[in-house]
Amino acid sequence: MSIYVGNLSYEVTEADLTAVFAEYGSVKRVQLPTDRETGRMRGFGFVEMGADAEEAAAIEALDGAEWMGRDLKVNKAKPREDRGGGSFGGGGGRRNDSFSRGY
Repeated sequence: MSIYVGNLSYEVTEADLTAVFAEYGSVKRVQLPTDRETGRMRGFGFVEMGADAEEAAAIEALDGAEWMGRDLKVNKAKPREDRGGGSFGGGGGRRNDSFSRGY
């Protein structure tokens, strides 16, 4: 499982986030998603730690804490929702058989 970290400064780096979370245990991975078009950080990230107890300690200590001029939002990350890759907005099936046959 991983930790969601929201309301991050747009100036934060993976090294910055690693250093903060390392105070609570071993940091396995840090991800800072960027906007596809601008390449700019999106203001949130994910941190994976070595053990559940370490994650719990980090969440307890850092949720609501001020860091780099921002009040952090820190909690367990929710599983990513499947967006149904490839479809353009649902429906998909034929609405009217006569239309598809050309009548």
